[in-house]
Amino acid sequence: MAAELAVALPVVVLTLALGAGALGAAARQVALQDAAADAARMLGRGESDDAAARIVSGAVPGAGLSSSRGDELVCATTSADAEIGGVIRLPLMARSCALDGGG
Repeated sequence: MAAELAVALPVVVLTLALGAGALGAAARQVALQDAAADAARMLGRGESDDAAARIVSGAVPGAGLSSSRGDELVCATTSADAEIGGVIRLPLMARSCALDGGG
């Protein structure tokens, strides 16, 4: 019984750690999408790229912002990395567009 527990326990701990890391990455993705939507709306209202970038970095530490305009839309693309278990690094990206009324 003790041998089976000694073999199974590290697997259970690793599975729990990876699951918690995956949930953290999913939460970071949701926050990144929200930040992209906020930035797109700000840019659509005519606010500066710097103000939108501050909103993004405040919502998701370490995130970057790029924007583009065209066809009466302004689009914001945010990107950041997520780490799972300190071993796996995933690049995350979110994009959102809004009407360009300030442009």
